[in-house]
Amino acid sequence: GLLTTKEVASSYANPIIFLFLGGFMLAIATQKTGLHRVIAHKILKTFPATPRGIIFSMAITSALLSAFLSNTTTALLLISIALFLTEDKTLKIRLVLAVAYGSSIGGIITPIGTPPNLILLGFFESQSLAPIGFMQWIVMTLPLAIVMLIIMGVVLSHGVQSCHIADFEHTDRMNKAQKQLSLILIAMVLLLLVNSPVKPFYDGLGISEKGILLGFGLLMFIPFFGFLDWEDTKKIPYEIIFLFGAGFSIAKAFLDTGFAGEIADLLITFSQIDTFYLILLIAAFVTFSTEITSNTALVSMILPVIYALAVETGLNHQLFLMVATVCASYAFMLPIATPPNAIAMSSGVIRIKDMIARGFLFNIIGILMISVFAIFYWRGFF
Repeated sequence: GLLTTKEVASSYANPIIFLFLGGFMLAIATQKTGLHRVIAHKILKTFPATPRGIIFSMAITSALLSAFLSNTTTALLLISIALFLTEDKTLKIRLVLAVAYGSSIGGIITPIGTPPNLILLGFFESQSLAPIGFMQWIVMTLPLAIVMLIIMGVVLSHGVQSCHIADFEHTDRMNKAQKQLSLILIAMVLLLLVNSPVKPFYDGLGISEKGILLGFGLLMFIPFFGFLDWEDTKKIPYEIIFLFGAGFSIAKAFLDTGFAGEIADLLITFSQIDTFYLILLIAAFVTFSTEITSNTALVSMILPVIYALAVETGLNHQLFLMVATVCASYAFMLPIATPPNAIAMSSGVIRIKDMIARGFLFNIIGILMISVFAIFYWRGFF
């Protein structure tokens, strides 16, 4: 009885859900045509065939793919490649982590890269806050992702001795379907970039980004292209879509019942400290809280609390919400924290203690980097 049936049901039809539905369709088409392997091979070729080179190539490949595809899908697609590249157990562990961590790091580059980003946009819309355009989001997050990728690659490649790298058979020539799909994806990205406002310089085209993604996703079923048929819809992870609806419902209940305000009142005791330290506190709280719960579920619950805290203290709503959202993706210690972490653990080559040991270090680095970027860079956008 916290919300009416109508209020709960409407959360399952949030426009953000249809945006992600279109993304799933594109991801399935990419996998079905094998375009993801072509992209991965081309990137792999640009790096030296050394342990450090392969670690960086897998990290950058996963980051770039997860910027536009689901980071879950990206990790699933690339883990098998990482496991194939070498028989050396130490290097295999590093490559699996490079894929998982690269997927999480790259997922924040665009609004469609990972579910928490979409939940944030949905929350902005529900609270009538100024939206963050596609291009503006990239301009804000890309430098952070680059810094994190460099640090992650250096740390994971430290101490790895030279070893045999397997030959990777591939072709440089794309087939007809792959060429068609690559052109469609390029057209979609260009439209999203041109459509996105970059305040105060450019107002964009004003087209709904949800409509663009869903439209391009449905384009995959057009007979002329023939990438997908109805049977392929079984591959859409509908459980994620229902999870979105549940998350939006929980967030609404947090606000409507006043529970978010109560938790914010408990945090208000910290509101007098310097803004940087408050952001650092929120970043640490969200990052380590994410380790023991789904990052999607956590963002759904924490955003109303952070918003209520910002209202109470008169601080920048969007800045604090952005920090919390990105931190939810930058949890690297435990499998439950993010889908890529869970996929890495499912590979069977990595133990919990290995992930915790390296993940804790990356958690600390992520908290510090996000806090620094928020104060010295992101604040200028809001």
